[in-house]
Amino acid sequence: MVTLDFREVGLGPDAIEYMAAWELQREVHQQVVDGALPDTVLLLEHPPVFTAGKRTRPADRPADAGGAPVIDVDRGGQITFHGPGQLVGYPIVRLPDHVKVVDYVRRVEEALIAVCADFGVTTARVPGRSGVWLKADERGPERKIAAIGIRVSKGVTMHGFSLNCDVDMGWYDRFVPCGISDAGVTSLTRELGRDVPVTEVLESVRRHLADYLSWRAYDATPDYEPRPDPAKVPAASRTEPDAPVGVAVLTYPAR
Repeated sequence: MVTLDFREVGLGPDAIEYMAAWELQREVHQQVVDGALPDTVLLLEHPPVFTAGKRTRPADRPADAGGAPVIDVDRGGQITFHGPGQLVGYPIVRLPDHVKVVDYVRRVEEALIAVCADFGVTTARVPGRSGVWLKADERGPERKIAAIGIRVSKGVTMHGFSLNCDVDMGWYDRFVPCGISDAGVTSLTRELGRDVPVTEVLESVRRHLADYLSWRAYDATPDYEPRPDPAKVPAASRTEPDAPVGVAVLTYPAR
């Protein structure tokens, strides 16, 4: 039985700066690699920050970042935003030999789909695009509510997901989220018409991540209609061959 150690390391007024959280990730990652710590999930909020993954194009970066830093990071994917009202999760877990990186990504997506369902919000995957999405309807176009971007080093994952709970959506007007210009971004608060703070989703996130990262068999939520990947993976990127289209997953062998 796999045990996940959930650590809340900076929520609300204690939101943790991105660079400090990145250093904490590296420390925990090494300890998980060494066997000194169990599989660990860091749960937190960041002050406003844009993080640019390896596939970020110059045109996708914010022309005006509103005072928030723009940080280049070593995960897959493109540019995204983190800020107050958004739950960020960094699962630092050892992948079993039989679990491919694509399966891990799908499990994290499935856990977040289940979290949204707990709140009465129906979501699914969009093949060709990572993350968790709402279908286009009378309320708006197809829109993303959770983003995913990971790195795997020495068989242990880093980086992870962000779930928009009660985030200020105005930040998303400053850039092209994940390089996707033909879809929208949303939050639980926007979809439900009431405030949904990060603290309200914590129990659900812990429960579903623990379930899906126990590596049990599961029935996947049916996908929405496939969409094209908005940008090709640069030739120089080192990606997992089995990664789903739209998720540039950086993998590094054990050293």
